[in-house]
Amino acid sequence: MSRSSAFLSEGPLEGCQGGLEGKDLHVAILVSRYNAIITGRLLKGAKEALLGHGVTLENCEIFTVPGCLELPLLALKLAKSDDYDALVALGAVIKGETAHFEYVCQESSAGLMRVALKTGLPIGFGVLTTYDEGQALERSGGRWGNKGEEAALVALEMANLLRKIHKKKDSRQ
Repeated sequence: MSRSSAFLSEGPLEGCQGGLEGKDLHVAILVSRYNAIITGRLLKGAKEALLGHGVTLENCEIFTVPGCLELPLLALKLAKSDDYDALVALGAVIKGETAHFEYVCQESSAGLMRVALKTGLPIGFGVLTTYDEGQALERSGGRWGNKGEEAALVALEMANLLRKIHKKKDSRQ
């Protein structure tokens, strides 16, 4: 079973799903440059997933920011532009010897969630929060897959699901 079909696996949970067709979707990928070895691998996975599901190069833009704390502000600006159907946020926060790790993880994830809820634009969350670089490597193309790819698939599915809901609403009016 491919990763895409496993992602949309059929089972006891049925209902309206979004699907992974990206042909007509405009997607922005937001990438933190901090821990660039890891985020570069996440970006590779996200790009491959989007292109593999029909998003064209012309409809996929990449934006970089210094670190994960800057992701929510950029996400808000891009969401308010109405140019995108979905965003994919990628970053890697690796625990050091101070509490800084907890603050960055909490605030970047909460900020991205607030943007999604405020604007209604889906954001695929691909920010790794790991205890060491080895764990980050395993989740950015290693034995635990590529969380950048997974975040891109989430963004596609949610963009398509929201389109379906909007079409249903329009057809009732």
